[in-house]
Order: sequence, then C-alpha cells, then structure tokens
Amino acid sequence: TNLPSVVQIDGVDPTRTVSNHIHEIEKLYGIEAARKMIIKESRKVLEQQGLDVDLRHLLILSDLMCCDGSIQSIGRHGISGSKSSVFARAAFEVTVNQLLDAGLYGEEERLLGIPENVIVGQVCPIGSGRVSVMFDLDRNLEILQSKSK
Repeated sequence: TNLPSVVQIDGVDPTRTVSNHIHEIEKLYGIEAARKMIIKESRKVLEQQGLDVDLRHLLILSDLMCCDGSIQSIGRHGISGSKSSVFARAAFEVTVNQLLDAGLYGEEERLLGIPENVIVGQVCPIGSGRVSVMFDLDRNLEILQSKSK
C-alpha cells in the first residue's frame, strides 16, 4: 500500500486510516502497532475458517514474532529456522536437509526442548517431566541396616 502518501492527503484522518500491510505499519507506527495488526489479522483469518482459537495463543505468537523489536516470520527462514536445536529445525520443515547439514557440520543435539524430546520418545523437560529425584540407595541401605541392629 501507499499509506505514507495517503495520510498526507487533505481530508484524510491519519488516526482512522488503516492498512493491513504489517511491515508498512511497523515502519510508520512502530513495532507495537504492527504487533496489534498481527493479532487482528490472524484472528480474522482463523475466524473466517471457522476456527475458534483462544486469543492468548495469538498474543504469544505475536509476542514471539515481535520480541526482538522487528517482525520475524514463523517459518524455516524466520523463527523456526533460527533455532539452535537440530531436531527442532528438522521437525518444522526440510527434515532431510536439516539432518544432513547437521551431520556435515558436526552439530550436537542436547535434547533440551519439546520437539527434540518428542522425536526421540523421551519425557519433555517441562512440568512434571522437569523434576528429577536424586536418591542415594547405598547410603539409605546403610542407614536402614544400622537401625535394624
């Protein structure tokens, strides 16, 4: 669109003139205005498809897209492609290429995130899966044996 020129026209109220061009909004009004439009447009698209998505999910998505002060796409060239985890990148798109590149460049997978742990069939390190108990069996057996004497 040509929003900067449009708002200069006499009789056009720039406070009531709208564009859905996210990058143009960011350039003209800043990242917060762009974030608000991402939420509005995402919600509109989902509702048109008959999908009822909780607004909080869209808020998280828009926060993730705008968290560094500029708009990042959600895709292999944006947020998902910039992950340090080999499996997280491979889980999103172009799986074979991601795995081949990781092998070629000697990348290591530390299995710290959700996608990585799901891929290998491990409990994800979140919620109750984050708890680990350290129990010294030998020490406790010694204590029990000394009490029974």
